[in-house]
Amino acid sequence: MKKGLLIVFSGPSGVGKGTILRELQKDERLKLVYSVSMTTRKPREGEVDGVNYFFVTKKRFKEAIKNNELLEYAEYVKNYYGTPRFFVEEQREKGNNVVLEIEVQGAKQIIEREKDIVSIFITPPSLEELEARIRGRKSGETDEIVEMRVNQAREELRNTSMYDHVICNDDLAKAIEDVRAVLLEEIEK
Repeated sequence: MKKGLLIVFSGPSGVGKGTILRELQKDERLKLVYSVSMTTRKPREGEVDGVNYFFVTKKRFKEAIKNNELLEYAEYVKNYYGTPRFFVEEQREKGNNVVLEIEVQGAKQIIEREKDIVSIFITPPSLEELEARIRGRKSGETDEIVEMRVNQAREELRNTSMYDHVICNDDLAKAIEDVRAVLLEEIEK
């Protein structure tokens, strides 16, 4: 059985990564498995531990770092995020293509350390549109956090050159099809 791909999927908060991935997971040809990240942030309404994220304390997260249990990790907007190593490798050995929806710091670690990966960065049409999307998702975030996310996006957009593919989400249906085309091509290699 062919080992599955490791797919690094990044883009600023609010750019539509989750929406794109939910649609692509319906395509059985892609054999996508979403890697559940570990985080120290509080769950948003409707998020489920072990499904959306593994929600842990900062103490537990630091233990995972110390014990080399994470493929990558980073601090983002005052919280830690990381990718549990065991789950990813287990799924790839089964032939599944594992998607890591991670921010730029973590993506850089993966791109530098791992082989046979596909990296995709999703951009917004503009920072103004991105801010409107963040405010529109009703996450209950303060103006300060929204501003931090927009400023972080500005920094992240400076790093797109390290990715294999950069796709603009100015039209959701087109962005989904563009990502699907990239993945199908990579799976066929």
